Amino acid sequence: MQLTIKKADQLKPKPDDSELRFGTIFTDHMFNMDYNPEKGWHNPRIEPYGPISMDPSTMVLHYGQSIFEGLKAFRTDSEDIRLFRPQENFKRFNGSAHALCIPEFDEAFALDALKQLLVIEKDWVPKTSGTSLYIRPTIVAMDPFIGVRASHTYRFFIILSPVGAYYAEGFNPVKIWVTKNHVRAVRGGMGEAKTAGNYAASLYAGEEAHKHGYTQVLWLDGVELKYIEEVGSMNIFFVIDDEIITPMLNGSILSGITRDSVISLAKKWGMKVTERRISINELINAYDCGKLQEAFGSGTAAVISPVGVIKYGDKVITIGDGNVGPVAHKFFKAITDIQYGKAEDSMGWIMPVEV
Repeated sequence: MQLTIKKADQLKPKPDDSELRFGTIFTDHMFNMDYNPEKGWHNPRIEPYGPISMDPSTMVLHYGQSIFEGLKAFRTDSEDIRLFRPQENFKRFNGSAHALCIPEFDEAFALDALKQLLVIEKDWVPKTSGTSLYIRPTIVAMDPFIGVRASHTYRFFIILSPVGAYYAEGFNPVKIWVTKNHVRAVRGGMGEAKTAGNYAASLYAGEEAHKHGYTQVLWLDGVELKYIEEVGSMNIFFVIDDEIITPMLNGSILSGITRDSVISLAKKWGMKVTERRISINELINAYDCGKLQEAFGSGTAAVISPVGVIKYGDKVITIGDGNVGPVAHKFFKAITDIQYGKAEDSMGWIMPVEV
């Protein structure tokens, strides 16, 4: 396929880095590509950012056949632009496509198209430490049809957004609320796919958490409401008696790339790290015994998010002394230093963008 490029006639003003929040500003250009059974994936193009025209009967609007990814581009002190493990994002993206009966795409081609889009939008990559250019690849069903089946046509697009910190708290401990009344996913369903419906399923409990003064929901398994799974927008880790524990992947938990990075670094450093089932009762017992040392989330948006308070029913767990714990800080510094070029990439995670 030949990628075509059409530049915007008029460019938007760039925001000051100090004004950046998360996901509210979008760049001048986007990537688009279409699919139909006759041509397969075709007509890849970079063109001005703009609306996608849809018939009111378009299938994605009715049946949620939609998948997406999230990754970032970073600017180093030497003005280089780089991506962090993008191959893993596109590999996971195709995994989500398979789960939702969406035709898989050429990962190498899509990654090359993204890099060409970043070359065009290089001035949108912010310079201030802690900022980045968030990248959102998405595929949606495009058939104008309201019968229940997999769509025959699709749109693949990538949009870019300069961002600051994901949480208003920044790199400070957040409060999370364990829901007893709602579940997000079950094994055998869509839990391990990065699909729109998973996030829609989290909204009601998320609003309940916010009403109680908590930032995120910590989900338990959807069968027994007993075993810890993940937080709404990140995987979760606990440090118990000097052991790093994270729920094992079981088909209802997203296979986080930052999660994998934390596990890989822990093993490299000789830290004890375990992927297994952990119940909410085990966590409470560890707290009551004084063995729960830290809790933190991991994800593309926030990288590492320390957890200061967990509420389960009437039980409120306050972790540590209200400050960021040493383990969370170690992982945050190690990963962000690699991303921003402040440390050697001994793991081979960085892909440079030649601008």
